[in-house]
Amino acid sequence: MDNLTPWKEALKERTLYGCFVTYGLPDIAEVTALMGFDFLLLDNEHGVIEQSTLADMVRASQLRGVPAVVRCTMKEYDHIQKALDFGANGVQLPLVNTAEDARLPRPQGHTVFDTEGALVAAHNVGYPTMVRPSYVLGGRAMEIVYNDDELRNYMTYAVKASHEHPVLVDHYLQGTEVEVDAICDGKEVLIPGIMEHVERAGVHSGDSIAVYPPRSLSESVIRTIIEYTNKMALGLEVKGMINIQYIVRDEHVYVIEVNPRSSRTVPFLSKITGISMVDVATRCAMGMSLKEQGLQAGLRFFPDYYAVKAPVFSFNKMSNVDITLGPEMKSTGEVMACDYQYSRALYKACIASGINVPHEGAILITVADMDKPEAVAIARGFEELGYTVIATGGTAEYLQQYGVTVEVATKVSEGHPNLIDDIKSGRIGMVINTTNHGRDAERDGFKIRRSTVEHAIACLTSMDTARELLNVMSAMRRRSVVRVTALQDLTWED
Repeated sequence: MDNLTPWKEALKERTLYGCFVTYGLPDIAEVTALMGFDFLLLDNEHGVIEQSTLADMVRASQLRGVPAVVRCTMKEYDHIQKALDFGANGVQLPLVNTAEDARLPRPQGHTVFDTEGALVAAHNVGYPTMVRPSYVLGGRAMEIVYNDDELRNYMTYAVKASHEHPVLVDHYLQGTEVEVDAICDGKEVLIPGIMEHVERAGVHSGDSIAVYPPRSLSESVIRTIIEYTNKMALGLEVKGMINIQYIVRDEHVYVIEVNPRSSRTVPFLSKITGISMVDVATRCAMGMSLKEQGLQAGLRFFPDYYAVKAPVFSFNKMSNVDITLGPEMKSTGEVMACDYQYSRALYKACIASGINVPHEGAILITVADMDKPEAVAIARGFEELGYTVIATGGTAEYLQQYGVTVEVATKVSEGHPNLIDDIKSGRIGMVINTTNHGRDAERDGFKIRRSTVEHAIACLTSMDTARELLNVMSAMRRRSVVRVTALQDLTWED
């Protein structure tokens, strides 16, 4: 174990940034105790991970501030050290000039290996926390937890944490989520577009409604996003595409995810900006610069029209699946709609994605306690548009306190006729429902949501979506004509 001493010293000098290559590494738990901090283990004893992939994983780990340990066979030891350009004692020099350069603002978080460590981390960063396995696709097994009991339940049943399969515990920061797709040739960065999500952070980006160009971001925030995007693309030595997700809160920008690859938003941005992003990125990967392709680095000018990307779900083809949106992706497709007016673009996207927007009738509102303050303005807005507002007991009482005329619904557990009967009969044309839980098939909320799926009724599980739909319906009442416009006929002002 003496060979750990130079590693620890080297890491101290580099503010805990680095990477080590070793063979015959002893028990990982013992190493963790000796090192005194979390690290990412890249186990390549069987040689199945390519060296280029190892390098990418090491760089990503460094930007997160977590040292990486590469375990390999003695035969591969010298080859991997050489390929990754390690310095003395197997410590890789930072990819950026200083550790501060890599430490872009992000929600505070920790890597943990067991339930005890998760509880300590959660108390350190503060609830609510976002918990997820260290490597996931589509937000698989990601959850937002609000207390110790929920965290223990997650660590016990949702994942099997270990030193080989660590879990990330990050502070859940509410704010506007922003997504960027960029192309880097190794020296310059092209940003075709910045997209703003309708739903706040916490809903998976694949399940969110994305709007281009962004509607609420200030010039200062946009400049910061450009700066951070350039710094990460160049720091990671990307030659091709990079996808970055940010949270904007109180005019501050935080990085929540960086993927040095293409993303599902590339076709959307390519169509709407006219930049063939796959072609450009492929040429960059093959050594051709952006200038050689006739492209100017930086953020492309925003158009004078709006494009909206909306998710498509297939819940009607799946039984016993909760439709509540969250960190885990559930959509199976997406649609795009464009218009010179944002409200009409969003209306087109909602219709195209399969949301049956009612123009009259009753709307059921049943929301979690933390969402009731937001529900007041939404309920009042729908009431002013002529809709009948129906709500379950607790929500109805809260809304009535603020002067909203509400009809109290009979809960499922209170006999017949109840609110599900009203859904089946068509009396209720849309449901706004939020909950902290909902995985239990016996809960009223789950039954309500499944009933809307079975009867093709719109069910909104995000207050942000409900608010935007209210604004859309208000705008459509003033001007209900929606024209179909060909994408190539939209004008672009440079």
